Amino acid sequence: MASAAQNQAKGRHITGRPLRAAARRPVRHAVLLAALLLPGCSTLDRVGNALGGGSSIPPGQVGYVSGFLGGAVADDPRAALVARDLLSAGGSAADAAAAAGFALSVTLPSRAGLGGGGACLAYDQRRGATEAVLFPAAAPAATAPGADRPAAVPLMARGLFALHARFGRRPFEETIAPAEQLARFGAQISRTLAADLATVGAPLLADPRARAVFGTEATEGGRLLQPDLAVTLSQIRTLGVGDFHQGALARRVAEASVPAGGGLTVAALRDAVPRTAQPLTLRAGFDTVAFLPPPADGGLAAAAAFEALRGGADPAQAQGRALATVAAFRRGGGDPAALLASPPASGTVGPMGASTALVVADRSGNAVSCAFSLNNLFGTGRVLPGLGFLLAAAPRPGGVAAPLLSAVMVSNPNTRDFRYAGAGSGQDDAPMAVAIPAVQHLLRNVPVGSALAAVPEPGRGVAFGCPAGLPGNAASCQAAADPRGGGLAVMGGN
Repeated sequence: MASAAQNQAKGRHITGRPLRAAARRPVRHAVLLAALLLPGCSTLDRVGNALGGGSSIPPGQVGYVSGFLGGAVADDPRAALVARDLLSAGGSAADAAAAAGFALSVTLPSRAGLGGGGACLAYDQRRGATEAVLFPAAAPAATAPGADRPAAVPLMARGLFALHARFGRRPFEETIAPAEQLARFGAQISRTLAADLATVGAPLLADPRARAVFGTEATEGGRLLQPDLAVTLSQIRTLGVGDFHQGALARRVAEASVPAGGGLTVAALRDAVPRTAQPLTLRAGFDTVAFLPPPADGGLAAAAAFEALRGGADPAQAQGRALATVAAFRRGGGDPAALLASPPASGTVGPMGASTALVVADRSGNAVSCAFSLNNLFGTGRVLPGLGFLLAAAPRPGGVAAPLLSAVMVSNPNTRDFRYAGAGSGQDDAPMAVAIPAVQHLLRNVPVGSALAAVPEPGRGVAFGCPAGLPGNAASCQAAADPRGGGLAVMGGN
């Protein structure tokens, strides 16, 4: 087993050079085979150089991979660029998604963070299969006395580590380093973060530690310095994710949660673990359409909306069916597939928490789609002293409701081609931000950007689609963030 150190480390579009068809000629395969037989360097080095990476740029550095890289889309521009750089350095889609997730913890702390959680779908092209990695920030079994703002148990770091452990290629510490640098040297305040700060500025800044981080006049384009968060990320990078859950860092998190009103315990941190699961799946022609499974039940809602839309329902009807399906599941549990087959007529789930989303695909046809949340805008609203991050709010009856974490992954199991990845945010409309673009693009051939623009407010989606499939048909790929939001899509090559 690898050591802890080995396991660590507005709708704008940027399009690079596509991989030309000539790159798939037999001579290319001969070069690759010869490279695999060369002595004196690692398999990854040989493959990278055979695919166009120059020997002057080592693996792990931007520019190692030449030609088509894949693509990345996120609600925050810097996170998308971090993912692009990991792809350029030879990382897989999972490496890039993990790096972007950590980056969102720095650049969009209103919706993602070390104190929160999320859920991802990962498509493995070699196996031709999609798997779900689930790490939502859930309420602890017990809360320490005196907690006036009960916190959920953090699972972001462990969840991203699990994603990387299953599908990553580069050392794990390389996925944390960009976020650490952004926290230490400053990240530009994005349009989305500025809007979130304007929405809850007064109650958030009542916390002196939050005021010290975000200031009193944070505006788009300003600089956000988070030195305490940088130190926390550095400790995770050097000592491993385990330290956050059952080491010295876990004790610091539990102790710091007391003055923050969160009431966490080391036992709760230790016992919280992500899990992998089979996704909910539907068929669309020759394609398999995979959605996040419960407890990320926004995937169930998105699947219900997808079925309704392709059956001829309008968006309002589809959303009603989606919310009714989730309400029935949260009320009584049961088999999600049975609920999809016989959806309830009505039902509501109440106001949902804020979330954020990203999708990444690499040149080999591997892909990841994720949704993250603190269960509430800025979570509990209190920054942990000395640690620099916000805790997620604990979901509880009559209070904060668990968010509708929503993502989709589409592939062709016969050819093992990746076809489409999407994820959504926007409270109750997050499932619609997944279902509508998927139906529009996959079944009606609507361009990705136009499909995302059809999502009703306040839904926001991110998507990456390759109608002709990846690997091998990069010229058909499209990536977009909702044009009404502040996200960024990057696609292409060096």
